Amino acid sequence: MKRILQAIGPAIIVAAVVLGPGSILTSSKVGASLGLLGLPVVLGATVLMIAMVALSARLGAVYQNSPCDELASRLGRPVSVAIGLTLFTLVAFFQSSNNIALIGGVEPMFGDAPLPLVARTLVLLIVNGLVISSLYLLKNLYRSVEGLMKLLIGMMTLAFLFNFVVIFISPPDFERVVPEASPDLFALLGMIGTTFSVGGAFYQAYLVKEKGWGIGQVRQGLIDSIVSMTVLGLITSMILVTSWRVFYGNPNAAALASVGDVARQLEPLFGASAKLIFCTGILAGALSSFLVNALIGGTVMSDSLGKGAKLDDKWPLHLTTAALLVGMGVAIASLAREGSTVHLITIAQACTVLGIPALAAALIYLGTRAELTGPRKVPRWIITLAVIGFLVSCGLACLTANKVYEKLNPPAVKEVG
Repeated sequence: MKRILQAIGPAIIVAAVVLGPGSILTSSKVGASLGLLGLPVVLGATVLMIAMVALSARLGAVYQNSPCDELASRLGRPVSVAIGLTLFTLVAFFQSSNNIALIGGVEPMFGDAPLPLVARTLVLLIVNGLVISSLYLLKNLYRSVEGLMKLLIGMMTLAFLFNFVVIFISPPDFERVVPEASPDLFALLGMIGTTFSVGGAFYQAYLVKEKGWGIGQVRQGLIDSIVSMTVLGLITSMILVTSWRVFYGNPNAAALASVGDVARQLEPLFGASAKLIFCTGILAGALSSFLVNALIGGTVMSDSLGKGAKLDDKWPLHLTTAALLVGMGVAIASLAREGSTVHLITIAQACTVLGIPALAAALIYLGTRAELTGPRKVPRWIITLAVIGFLVSCGLACLTANKVYEKLNPPAVKEVG
């Protein structure tokens, strides 16, 4: 056990940034609308995520240069820039959901009425300003982030585990009925996008290099990937099953249109303070993934341009700041529109699926080069699962594009008479 805990490192950062507030909310919606049918999806997404993270970790350990530099030397700088721009765009979408979730965590603490747009904007300006300041002021950024992510993942695991156990000890206070409403497949796509996050997996290669791992730590990287992604899958499953127990088939279930509605999950454990504690968790999840998520986009974009890939380089910090500002701008524009913040988060999370195929293809390409022989060769099972993940991501991209179009362009209602 001690050896396993010591092996946990870079991948726990990926797990923490993937398991953000959007993942919590979409998993809750899937449990409420689809019930236990969502569990096999979580399992499949977790297995594919393990393979992608393990592949990326191995590439970071066996290649001398960073992934985008390797792509540029083989396929040309334009291909590298395309990969960097794709991931930067995905990060901006994901970052916007972190901003929206931050507001969703703050508002219920001040009553049931939503805050005015001016107050929402002010909150986002203050938080993003503090995060940007810490980005430039923190020393040994990687070590600080890794330690914080281990702590937060541990806290989240214990909180949801306790809640999970208490809910199943207590008998349900309603008679379950078959839901009449159609299942929320869009939330299911969002949950897959947050669990099987190839964008997060792609960044694992950079984290491995920050950690200083080489060919001698390949096995350690595999253990790190398996343990960290399994924890991610278990937490997602606990959230989903908890939501199923409380909401699925409940004739009086809430519509889950706000963080306060989802907070009812925690009532068996925390009683009347459920909303406050759940909203605090949403805030913690949003803030913990704020910096790391933006670092993914900023670092890979900088690397794709040939401007450096280390956290102590200037260009990754500047482009990380740009990712933070873009995400905040998209969030403010989204919040200016009327509607549920959970709905906005779901759209942002599902949109992250659209760029996955290109990132998955890049990892598979680097993992199948002829010069990777002997101990540098990627095991066949990892490549096989990665190819399956690529095919799944292509299908998800098509489904997501269609669902996003339907959400943004609802059919017109014909007037009667």
